[in-house]
Amino acid sequence: MSAFKANQNDDLFGEILRNPAVLISGLPFSISIMSILFAHEMGHYLTCLYYGIDASLPYFIPSPLGTMGAFIKIRSPFQNRGALLDVGVAGPIAGFVLAVPTLIIGLWYSRFVAVEPTAGGVTFGDPLVFKIFEHLLGKIPPAGMELYLHPIAVAAWFGCLATTMNLLPAGQLDGGHMAYAFFPNLHRRISLGLVIALIPLGIWYWQGWLVWVILLLVFRLRHPITLEDELPLERRHFWLGWIGLAMFILCFMPMPISIT
Repeated sequence: MSAFKANQNDDLFGEILRNPAVLISGLPFSISIMSILFAHEMGHYLTCLYYGIDASLPYFIPSPLGTMGAFIKIRSPFQNRGALLDVGVAGPIAGFVLAVPTLIIGLWYSRFVAVEPTAGGVTFGDPLVFKIFEHLLGKIPPAGMELYLHPIAVAAWFGCLATTMNLLPAGQLDGGHMAYAFFPNLHRRISLGLVIALIPLGIWYWQGWLVWVILLLVFRLRHPITLEDELPLERRHFWLGWIGLAMFILCFMPMPISIT
């Protein structure tokens, strides 16, 4: 697996305590990732407003490392499967549209460094969208070198990871909304099939997939029906479905993160 690498700093928090001004250097990453997450949730929120669905403004989930993501709370049921699909796919589209220029800027400022076989660090898997722009921008590492990601590119990478997770076709994730919109009678089987598929990925590639298996089972795989479930989808909804699938393929990584 080709990979992008970012070095670890074991004394990061100590450095911050000694020199709080160092936090300013984190602004490019913080602003970039918060903007992508905000765009994602605002895509959901504005589409809810369009359909008259009662929804909250975005909430960011705090964590010691900054944020664990964002979400909106939808308080009223969806009118039909078309509205459900539009709301579900609007978030990933909005986040992806912002993540792409963020990725281009970040890769432009990323640099090559010599490979240090004995050095520890965090290795990021490279999704297909990264590979495409790596080739387009001439960021193919020469022999003996590797790509050291600029913080803005790291933010774009996390944006791609968030897009992947949200588009998983299970439960009430964005991808689960889309799966129900297209296949309401098969939604539970699709969700269960995804859970089964994630187990070997979690065993052989990345243990984070096992965490998602547990979360999906805890929050259950069912999806509530819409008020007018029998209404058919329109032609444009099928195009939105293909767009959602394309974003998932472009952002998916079997092993997103490995630490050495």
